[in-house]
Amino acid sequence: MKTVNMHEAKTHLSRIVEEAAQGETILIAKAGKPIAKLSALDAPDAGERRRLGFLEGQIRIPDDFDRLDEDVIAHLFGTVDQ
Repeated sequence: MKTVNMHEAKTHLSRIVEEAAQGETILIAKAGKPIAKLSALDAPDAGERRRLGFLEGQIRIPDDFDRLDEDVIAHLFGTVDQ
């Protein structure tokens, strides 16, 4: 595990972040005391693309899915007699 001081981290942020992205864990220290840890996220590769339409034909949305009953509207807008 690599340790860098705050000044070096600010000066070489791009390089340090790239090292973290490659799997290195980096401690950032202030006055010799570690205060933060930088490591890669478990995120999908930026080159991966989402497939649009992969559920086509498998789900159905009813025509009235966004219809609200009058009593629901009354409750939302506070026009219901209590």
